[in-house]
Amino acid sequence: MSLILVWLLNAVALLAVAYLLPGITVASFGSALIAALVLGLLNMLVKPVLVFLTLPITIVTLGLFLIVLNALLFWFAGSILKGFQVAGFWWALAGAVLYSLISGLLSRLIV
Repeated sequence: MSLILVWLLNAVALLAVAYLLPGITVASFGSALIAALVLGLLNMLVKPVLVFLTLPITIVTLGLFLIVLNALLFWFAGSILKGFQVAGFWWALAGAVLYSLISGLLSRLIV
């Protein structure tokens, strides 16, 4: 039950990011649900592999490269989904940071 609630809150966070940033668009709540699901799957399946492959540059940048990885995954999700669009890398960077902050705050509501 809590997994579905976290998924819904992540979709709401994605809608909030699209409302706050003009370079990110979400067509509908259904598109936000699909985008939140895809972002969650990318973070669960692809991100650990990317973190492992980019470990040297992550160490050199003292972990700041992980923000770039989050932005790239956010941008990739925007490029493969129809109802979720990201205008460019810098919008993806701002969107990924804002999405993390908002979803983190919203997930604290159910703890």
